[in-house]
Amino acid sequence: MTMPLTDSARQQITAVVDLLTLRLGRNLLAIHLYGSALEGGLRPYSDLDLLVTLRAPLDNTQRASLMPALLALSAPPGAADGRRALEVTMLVYAQLVPWRYPPVRELQFGEWQREDIEAGIYEPAQLDADIAILLTKARHASVALVGDQAARLYPPVPPRDLRQTFQDTLALWRETADLQGDERNIILTLARIWYSVVSGDITGKEEAAAWLLPQLPAEHAATLQVARQEYLGLATQDWAAVMPAVEDFVRYAKAQISARLDE
Repeated sequence: MTMPLTDSARQQITAVVDLLTLRLGRNLLAIHLYGSALEGGLRPYSDLDLLVTLRAPLDNTQRASLMPALLALSAPPGAADGRRALEVTMLVYAQLVPWRYPPVRELQFGEWQREDIEAGIYEPAQLDADIAILLTKARHASVALVGDQAARLYPPVPPRDLRQTFQDTLALWRETADLQGDERNIILTLARIWYSVVSGDITGKEEAAAWLLPQLPAEHAATLQVARQEYLGLATQDWAAVMPAVEDFVRYAKAQISARLDE
């Protein structure tokens, strides 16, 4: 079910849809709003997540034109003017249907790329196992802003490929440097993965944290609770000051999730 959106968020989404409709023309097959806007509601630092499906790959000129145009419509998390960070992922339909793994991502835009985009540096199309999770989320809860519903447009991702993606994601977080600067999101992402591995379903960050909290030892529950409170805008945390606790949580969560994946 669609969660209520602020006027600012609606205006921002409309501006992106208008931009993509104009720039992509007949190459645009669908646009879907998914993520926090559909699962639990937008929180203070939530992105606006958009999945864009294309009929054919972009050329270099289109890529170089779209990235700064999207940047102009996006804002860093917590921006004073009420605008939100955009996360826009573009896929080529024929590269995903019929399904093959690992999937190809045609383009991804996000605020973490701001400095590169301003310098004229743009990522090329590339393999991205995370698309398996993204498509599962979009099929589970999304709104078609252009085109058909995601659950009709895309087939389900095979469970084996989703599990492989979870394993690959866990492998990203090995060292302290892998966690620094994104502690809250990593902690909450681990909660979501844990929920999905146990339940076979997809849920939002807040809901996954609420589900997991009662099952954790006290020291790990405290770390997850702080991440959840910050996500909700109810607290702030100096993560550098509690990095040992973050590392302990990540190690514990990875071990528990990996054990489930090996069953």
